[in-house]
Amino acid sequence: MAKAPPPPVEPELSPRHAGALIGHDAALRAFADAWTGGRLHHAWLIGGPAGIGKATLAFRIARWVLAGGPDSGPSLALPPSHPAFRKVAIGSHPDLAVLERSENARTGRMRTEIVVDDVRALAGFLRLTPAESDWRVAIVDPADDLNREAANALLKILEEPPPRALLLLVAHAPGRLLPTIRSRCRRLMLTPLAETEVASLLDTLAQEVPLPERRAAAAIARGSIGRALTMAGEGAGALKQALDRVMDGLPEVDLVAAHALADSLGRPGAEENFALFMDLLRDAVAARARAAATGAPDRIATLRPLEEWGSVWENLGRLARITAGLTLDRKQAVLSAVMALRPGAVPDMP
Repeated sequence: MAKAPPPPVEPELSPRHAGALIGHDAALRAFADAWTGGRLHHAWLIGGPAGIGKATLAFRIARWVLAGGPDSGPSLALPPSHPAFRKVAIGSHPDLAVLERSENARTGRMRTEIVVDDVRALAGFLRLTPAESDWRVAIVDPADDLNREAANALLKILEEPPPRALLLLVAHAPGRLLPTIRSRCRRLMLTPLAETEVASLLDTLAQEVPLPERRAAAAIARGSIGRALTMAGEGAGALKQALDRVMDGLPEVDLVAAHALADSLGRPGAEENFALFMDLLRDAVAARARAAATGAPDRIATLRPLEEWGSVWENLGRLARITAGLTLDRKQAVLSAVMALRPGAVPDMP
């Protein structure tokens, strides 16, 4: 299973550059109503699964606020020719700060979390008088990356917000944030896009990918255009077919097919395909757990009790994270994952 090259990420696809936002009309309307009603909260938590447009929404709100809230209706849209749009796109707007994981000056590598010094610098930025607009705006993307010290520093900002300062927190898993942070934010919880919306976006953004691959990616992307773009460039259709063959054969496992799959995902350069396969496998296990919980007709779901399906799902996640994080043998990880699907088995952890 050869690894197809991923589609190039064009500038207009990044949240900072994106002029279009598909879906999430209710969230846009909620913010617009708060603005026009003079009830703008100082902090907004934008939550939902990865890749559904949370950061794109945050930058859309930021541009609109920095432009003074022009009369564009609840869409909060600015034309790309607008000065605020252009400055945000190239990272030169003096009243916008974006807090992300930064580079470790000592090692030259990107940190795995947002650290307290960066949050303290953000606090200093927010206390300054706006330079070009009426507001200072900060985007934390994602807030999930805050370590404990950084989260406590951010909490101090939320407890005593500077005047004319707006914080937009992007979170893939809001429930993992400190309860005291969540309680001080107004929430905009986004839902996954419809499969038809994902398919339509793929037709626009990934025209170089064959149509069957685009359709396969849209069908299994769980409403995430970001995930669908990755899948479309990584041979999602072939991986899904391989996974279906594994699942349909249970409780037996075709060892020849399992080794062939493991060989393909263990080759150099197949890291993204490995991650995608493990995601799809966990999705399939989660579907069986839901079927076991609801009593829905599913032959494979009856092979294990609900509790075992839940344990398999958790262990597969651990196996994927450890293998990727420690750069371990992907071939052995795939074999362990596939064999763990048999009734009574669990993944062999590295």
